[in-house]
Amino acid sequence: MFFMRFPIDAIFLDRRGTVVRAASDLRPWVLSIAARGAAEVVELRAGMIAESGTQAGDDLVFEDAQ
Repeated sequence: MFFMRFPIDAIFLDRRGTVVRAASDLRPWVLSIAARGAAEVVELRAGMIAESGTQAGDDLVFEDAQ
């Protein structure tokens, strides 16, 4: 998350799609430490975590948009 030019939210997921960390408003040019057990990260516009109420323990499901 180091080479960003604007703040973002990041949701760290394990292999099953369970949220292990929800990090809000990550500032540009600041290193962010990944969450233990995270296999992937979803980057969102700043404020989306607060709007959605996403928190550790939630399950994310991705669907094809058709």
